Amino acid sequence: MDGNGLAGIQDAQLWLKYLISFFGLVLAYYLGRAGSRLFRWVAKLTADTRDDAFWRVVALGWWAALLLALAAFVTFLHDLKIEPLRTWGELLVHWMGSRGLGILFIIAATYAAYRLVGVLAERVRIPASSDFERQNVRKQTLKSVIESTTKVIVVSTGALLILANLGINVSALIAGAGIAGLAVSFAAQNLVRDIINGFFIILEDQFGVGDVIKVGDLAGGVERLNLRLTVLRDLEGKVHFIPNSAINQVTVMSRDWARAIVDVGVAYGADLDHALAVIDDEAQRFYRDPEWSAKFTDEPPQLLGVNSLDDSAVTIRVLFNTKAKEQWGVAREFNRRIKNRLDAEGIEIPFPQRTVWLRQEEAGQ
Repeated sequence: MDGNGLAGIQDAQLWLKYLISFFGLVLAYYLGRAGSRLFRWVAKLTADTRDDAFWRVVALGWWAALLLALAAFVTFLHDLKIEPLRTWGELLVHWMGSRGLGILFIIAATYAAYRLVGVLAERVRIPASSDFERQNVRKQTLKSVIESTTKVIVVSTGALLILANLGINVSALIAGAGIAGLAVSFAAQNLVRDIINGFFIILEDQFGVGDVIKVGDLAGGVERLNLRLTVLRDLEGKVHFIPNSAINQVTVMSRDWARAIVDVGVAYGADLDHALAVIDDEAQRFYRDPEWSAKFTDEPPQLLGVNSLDDSAVTIRVLFNTKAKEQWGVAREFNRRIKNRLDAEGIEIPFPQRTVWLRQEEAGQ
């Protein structure tokens, strides 16, 4: 519809004018909400809270501009002799007829596509399981990366279409953006490294969301992973943001299967063969326990024997092959069980001891 056709709504019946006014009010309301959310999001991007008042003023100015535009449109629609609102309303109607409706349609389509991406992502169900499965980790990571990337593409496409509808040469803008991006890439080489390294981390499935990893001195569960950074939460609940370019070497502690290594110390005075038999028997009982058997792999525990002769104890080592992320719980439970069993068998668990020899000399010497 061109500007003249849209201006012909002045000749419509009164009930139709009221209906159009109502739809204009609804449109202004949703545009106002969208603008306010955008300004709040921009305000959160800065760490300094002193500029929040500025963005609140900008949001109020946006609402005021929309109300003024609505008043001008209603004034022109009902042919009210209120200047300059009527003149502004006429200009607004002609602009809406030539470009405005197309821009509103693009905004609505972009918003719908953005929401659709989120809805489709939620429909991709990853089976909930008490067991840690590598396939689920892979799916969760790819799901989050694809969702965020698709949303960026949708918003960027919508912005380019709006600029094209406004008469801006988008081709020249894209070419200029490419040259500017090339220049920025030299100044932001770490960001480029982050993206490249993140791409290969995801492509090669080195680790994913839900894995427990160690990067340098930091260890924890992966809460979020994208092309730029990896987010870890450690045992104390602290969150660590690690740029992907800083990950030169990573240790994954939850890949396919794990191993719990338990060292048990017994006193030098204990019967060593009896202690070995007791520890092996308790390990086998633990492995066959129905409440814990699901946490082990098919390989039974291994009693390696005497691992070291320490200052105060003979250290015996036991290995348990467990499913991913179960090694810590298995080790803690076996420590509890073997302590009770050794106490029941009368085998001493030693503590650091020191023997002091005193020499007494005779008088006169």
